[in-house]
Amino acid sequence: MATAFDPYDLGGKPLANRIVMAPMTRSRAYGAGATPTDLMATYYAQRAGAGLIVTEGTQPSVVGQGYPDTPGLHSAEQVEAWRKVTDAVHDEGGVIFAQLMHTGRIGHPSLLPDDQLPVGPSAVAPQGQVFTHEGPKDFVTPKELTEAEITRTIDEFAVAARNAVAAGFDGVEIHGANGYLVHQFLAPNANRRTDAWGGSVDGRIRFAVEVATAVAQAIGGEKVGFRISPGNPYNDIAEDDLQETYGALVARLAPLGLAYLHQMEAPGVRDLVLRLRKEWPGTFILNPFTGTDPTGPDELGLVEDGIADLIAYGALYLANPDLPARLAAGGPFNTPDRATSFGGDHRGYTDYPALG
Repeated sequence: MATAFDPYDLGGKPLANRIVMAPMTRSRAYGAGATPTDLMATYYAQRAGAGLIVTEGTQPSVVGQGYPDTPGLHSAEQVEAWRKVTDAVHDEGGVIFAQLMHTGRIGHPSLLPDDQLPVGPSAVAPQGQVFTHEGPKDFVTPKELTEAEITRTIDEFAVAARNAVAAGFDGVEIHGANGYLVHQFLAPNANRRTDAWGGSVDGRIRFAVEVATAVAQAIGGEKVGFRISPGNPYNDIAEDDLQETYGALVARLAPLGLAYLHQMEAPGVRDLVLRLRKEWPGTFILNPFTGTDPTGPDELGLVEDGIADLIAYGALYLANPDLPARLAAGGPFNTPDRATSFGGDHRGYTDYPALG
C-alpha cells in the first residue's frame, strides 16, 4: 500500500514524496517588471522538501495580471529572475512547476498599463472587489475577447510555458480553477458567448482544451499539469452542470498525456472527485475540502485509500516550511497567521499578504 511519504514518478521526474505544496498567491514580485525577488527564492527553497512545489499564480501576459505584485513569465527579464528561484529549489533537491494563471475578468484597470480593461469570455462584471495598490476596488466590466484575441491568448500560454522551461522550471500547471480566465470560459454565468467558444458544453470547454493542447505541444505533455475546481463559487462563478462539463473536459484532456490533473475539492463534490479519479488515466492530485481547518495529517490517508496519487497542502505550508517532516512525525504544527493575509483559503485558493 502506497503512503504519502513514498517516492513517486511524475512523468519521468522522480519525486521524493507524494506531498504537494499547493499554489498560493503571495504578491511579492517587487522587482522591476513584475520580477521575482530574492525573498521568493528563499521562500520556495525553504519548502523544497515537498515532493512537488507548484508556484503562486504567474501571469502569461501583461493583461493576465489581476493582483498587485504578482510575477509574470512573459519577458526575458522575468525569465532571468525566475532562475534564482528554480536554482535555489533544485539546489535543495526539490521539484518545482510554475502555475500559469491568467486572471481574466478578475482584476482592475489600475493594475494594468494605460488603464487597460481586464478581459473575459463575455462582457459580464463579477460581483465583488479586488485589492489594488490603492486598496479594494469594485470589479469592472471586462472587455469581451474577440476570436483573434482568444487565439493570441492561447499562444501566450504556450510562450509562457516555453519561458518557464527556459527559467529552469520542471514543468507548468495551467490554472483552470478559482474563477480565473480558463474557469470563466467553463462557467455559464461568466461565458455567455453564442459562438464556438461558448453555449454548449463543447463550446465552453474549448478554450481550456486548446490552452492545454498548445502548452503540451510547446513543452511536452509530461511537463504540464492542469488544475480544476468544479463547483467552487470563488470569484463569482456559478456552475450547474458539473458532471457533464468536467466529464467532457477530462475526456478531452486525457489523450494529451499530461503530467497530472489537480482537483481542488469544493464542498459536496466528492462523488465527482471519485469519478474523475477513475476516468483520469494519469496522476491525480487532490487538494481536499476540509471545512474550516487546514488540510492536515488526516488527509494523508487519501493516498493510502487510493483516492489520490498525491495530496496538496496550502496554508499549512506557510507556517511550516518543513511540512513533510512534521506530517511524518505527527506534528507539532505552527498555525498560519490568517491576520496577515487576505483572501486566504486553507486549500490554497489564494493567500497573499494584506496590502497597504
